[in-house]
Amino acid sequence: MSVLIRIPTPLRRMTNGESKVEIDSSDVGDMVEKLDSSYPGLKARLVDENGDLRYFVNIYLNGEDVRFLQGLDTATKSGDEVSIVPAVAGGA
Repeated sequence: MSVLIRIPTPLRRMTNGESKVEIDSSDVGDMVEKLDSSYPGLKARLVDENGDLRYFVNIYLNGEDVRFLQGLDTATKSGDEVSIVPAVAGGA
């Protein structure tokens, strides 16, 4: 089995409209690399030039923000669910 990744609407044009993608991965960084292999350019939307998660992107593993776990080194296992959530800004 693999990790289920929920793709946010703004990134679905990069995944051919798919809202969910399944990938075998050992950790979040590996997942990002494999996503980029299948959907070129996706990594650049998630990770900056230093290899860090972009400040306006949140990645949740089973509901937990990976920034409060081990970041991109957070281990994944079969059956995990990952949500990619772009930050939303706005005002009145």
